[in-house]
This record gives sequence, structure tokens and C-alpha cells, in this order.
Amino acid sequence: MDLIKKVENLRKNEISKIVNKRLKEFKNNDWFSEMCFCILTANSKAKTAINIQKELGKDGFIKAEESEIRNCIRRNKHRFHNNKARYIVEARKYLDIKNLVKNKTSVEAREFLVKNVKGLGYKEASHFLRNVGYFDLAILDRHILNLLVENKIIKEKPKSLNKKIYFEIEEKFNCLAKKLDMSSAELDLYMWYLKTNEILK
Repeated sequence: MDLIKKVENLRKNEISKIVNKRLKEFKNNDWFSEMCFCILTANSKAKTAINIQKELGKDGFIKAEESEIRNCIRRNKHRFHNNKARYIVEARKYLDIKNLVKNKTSVEAREFLVKNVKGLGYKEASHFLRNVGYFDLAILDRHILNLLVENKIIKEKPKSLNKKIYFEIEEKFNCLAKKLDMSSAELDLYMWYLKTNEILK
């Protein structure tokens, strides 16, 4: 069964209710907390980042000492605890991130994030924007890339994702979403479920 049929079948069962619920929840997320969460997802599992986000809470990301954040990250067996704690503290320059990007397109907002927020590359910036309600960007993590290769949508998994390669693969991902008459955010959740049997964020 090809990818399109698999996604269409998921859309007809109970999974679609979870997907739709999650998409609605994204629009109510706290922006700065989600930005910190996405800094934590780089080179780590989403579940680990979720655990850290829950432990620190919104106030922890904003007010905790760098050492407290570092210890929390370490307790949760996350990699790069020194760098991640520093990036989160430095990101406090952008506590007002919602107002800083509100008049930008999703692509412009992503460029701003990649340029200005340490720890956010194209994948993480796309993830953050999806988690606060921008639904037209692709989050090209290993699960999504593997599925795209397995279904011959791309020839091979790239060794690195520079801007040019990211945009080329994103265009193919977005075309697939259009074929399925859904947003890129919705397709991402279905594809993630196909690979992990979970819908996180």
C-alpha cells in the first residue's frame, strides 16, 4: 500500500480525531515555551523534550537560572545539556516572539528564527511555527525523511539539510499534502503516526 493510501485510510479512522484535536491545540500553545521545546528537540527525542518542558514549565523557561535548566536537561538524560541551557537563556531576548513575527509569512518567520535564535535550524523553526499555528511548512525530521525515501518521493536521505536541500524536499512534501487535500501540518502528524504509532507534537 502506498503512502497516499495509508494516509487516506488513517484519515477515515479514529486517528483523525486525535490529529484534528492536536491541530486545534497548536493554536493555543504558549509561543515562548514552544520555542524552547523546539530548541530541545534538536538531536533528541520529542518525548525527552516534552518531559523537560513539563518539568520546567513556562515560568522555568523564562525565569530559571541557567544552571537549573542545565540540571533539568541532564536529569532527563538529554544530550548537549550545556548548549541547550545556554540557548534557552539566550532565547529570552525573544520573549515577545509572537509580536516579532506576527506580520511575517511563515517562510519569513522561519528565516527570522533561523537567523536570530541559536539552536533553531530549518527543521526546528518549522516545528515551532507548526506548534503555534502555521500549517504550511514541512518538518523534515528522520521519520518523515525515511518515509519519503521508502515511498520513492525522494531518492535518498540527505546527509545534511542545508537551506537549498530543505526547500527542495519541502516542496515535494507540500505537493504531497496538496494531493491529499490537507495541510502540511496535518500530513506530518499522519506520517509521524505511520512511523511511530504515536501522535505527539
